[in-house]
Amino acid sequence: MAAIIRRLAVIGQGLIGSSITRAAWERNAVAELVVTDASPKVRERVAELGLGAARVVESAPEAVDGADLVILCVPVGQIAAVAREVSPVMKPGAILSDVGSVKASVVDEIESFLPAHVSLVPAHPMAGTEFSGPDAGMPGLFVNRWCIVTPSAHADPQAVDTARRFWEALGSRVEIMAPLQHDNVVTLVSHLPHLIAYSIFHTALKHEERTHSEVIKFSAGGFRDFTRIASSNPGMWRDIFLGNKPQVLDMLHRFIGDLEEFASAIGREDGETLERLLSTSRTARRRVIEKEHISVQPKPDEMKSDRTLIRPYSSEY
Repeated sequence: MAAIIRRLAVIGQGLIGSSITRAAWERNAVAELVVTDASPKVRERVAELGLGAARVVESAPEAVDGADLVILCVPVGQIAAVAREVSPVMKPGAILSDVGSVKASVVDEIESFLPAHVSLVPAHPMAGTEFSGPDAGMPGLFVNRWCIVTPSAHADPQAVDTARRFWEALGSRVEIMAPLQHDNVVTLVSHLPHLIAYSIFHTALKHEERTHSEVIKFSAGGFRDFTRIASSNPGMWRDIFLGNKPQVLDMLHRFIGDLEEFASAIGREDGETLERLLSTSRTARRRVIEKEHISVQPKPDEMKSDRTLIRPYSSEY
């Protein structure tokens, strides 16, 4: 199969960036790979790993020179700044993308300075772990996972199709949405759960301080599973919550209202209402999420690498 992208530039080699680098090469989606990272230490590690035979360069402008597709794998709060740095160097007909979890505000800012000869086609692969750094990347990370593509209204339709085919080549199931629609969707399925996970851990810590007793060390599977995502990068999630502020606040207030409904039922000892609320949630999860989870699980061999050695996970960015 011919490569979809002649030259791919990946800016940032954390979990997502290094996974794209691995997957794009292993799945023959690109003919040439150029990567970089703001951290000299990360660049050195990427060179040691030899990810996808990628050429490692020192700066973002150097990486994007001559690239057909540029993917910014940097924190949400840095996307627009890096886009401003590289956009003057991008060649006519090139595609600028990113993997951030916030779209509308970022797209609006980038559109204000992006040259007319570059198409803005952001994407959000709905995949990841709580680990980070180039050692954490996996070529099968995107297999059977959703990737939401959120093109600018001014993007060339052919560029949008190219981005879609690229992510499909990496194994993703692709959905195309307007940036604001994306933000509304991910607020509920990603941003709010992370906010709740961080919050409930704060509650547990404060309870330990107040009662002078150890609580967290006795946490069972439910607490550990639920709060696993609270070990994600704090700086990254700070930028996400602030960048998607209107949607996050709206959904948070809705959630608080639903919690109050549960609290009211418990306070009134209204078992009938409480059971109805619990049953509705249980039924909906079984009908939608658990069925979806079973249907999209990648096969074990799809997570393995034939051409790239996957090192143990690292907590370094």
